[in-house]
Amino acid sequence: MSGKIYSKPIRFTIAATLAVLAGSIVTTFVPMMSSQMHPKLEGLKPYTAMQLAGRDIYQREGCYHCHTQTVRPLKTEVMRYGEYSKAGEFAYDHPFLWGSKRTGPDLARIGGKYPAEWHYTHFENPRVFFVQSDMPAYGWLKENKLDPANVETHMKGLDFPYTQDEIAALKDKSELDALVAYIQVIGTAVTKKAAVAEAATLKKNEHTANPLAGDPKAAARGEELFKKNCEVCHGAGGSGNIGPSLRSKTFLYVAQDVPDDDYFDIISNGTKEAGTEDGRTEKGGMPSFSGILAKNDIWSLVSYIRSLQGKQGG
Repeated sequence: MSGKIYSKPIRFTIAATLAVLAGSIVTTFVPMMSSQMHPKLEGLKPYTAMQLAGRDIYQREGCYHCHTQTVRPLKTEVMRYGEYSKAGEFAYDHPFLWGSKRTGPDLARIGGKYPAEWHYTHFENPRVFFVQSDMPAYGWLKENKLDPANVETHMKGLDFPYTQDEIAALKDKSELDALVAYIQVIGTAVTKKAAVAEAATLKKNEHTANPLAGDPKAAARGEELFKKNCEVCHGAGGSGNIGPSLRSKTFLYVAQDVPDDDYFDIISNGTKEAGTEDGRTEKGGMPSFSGILAKNDIWSLVSYIRSLQGKQGG
């Protein structure tokens, strides 16, 4: 009996098509409807009106053409960008902005990495931070005011919760304000792990003296590194700007000096909100340099910072 169907090609084709369709529905479309296929991280929240407006601007300006927002589970990527991407952190992304090309760095873990002032300055002129950057300037966005009614429509369209007070607060905000708000929330639902290079790791609970202390060549090398990596935030000669002045012995907002290896740790690991170093609370906003600078380069920076302390302006 089973052989009869082979003598009837039309019926065989219909039967085969129905079997393939049934299998596809069971194995593909049914799982898509299950909650397990749409996970949400515990700390994930819908975008606020300001953040969603910034996300819309990010899409409008085509930022995803040059920046990805996904870190692959590869050691090199995790060391450079941070914890690899999780499916549950994209539950509110419609559409996804993973991108496909990294003309610029990945932004999956950019949220909270720098203070907001850093981003405003960077959007105004990217070459202030990165001399060879080919990213266009977006300072003109500060001249464009948000349209609260338009943002409210988008919030409704995506079924995101909001209040009228939240919408009204957008009245005097610019597109640049919104873009920075969006950048500062990207990837923040995932607990960040410091990408600390082995060469820049010190033993805990042990103080280590700066092996380059008193070496004028190290201080000179530190000055070069400071101008390249630190000056834009801490000001020329450590006088202060986005980041605090380095001309006094105030460390993490406490006017009392600490050993050299505490400076080493901060430069290596950066700071995070509510983090601690030598019993002092961090406010966050400083990135880690352990994956960028070698151990002796960081010690050279410490030597240069020490040479600044006590200078006028501290």
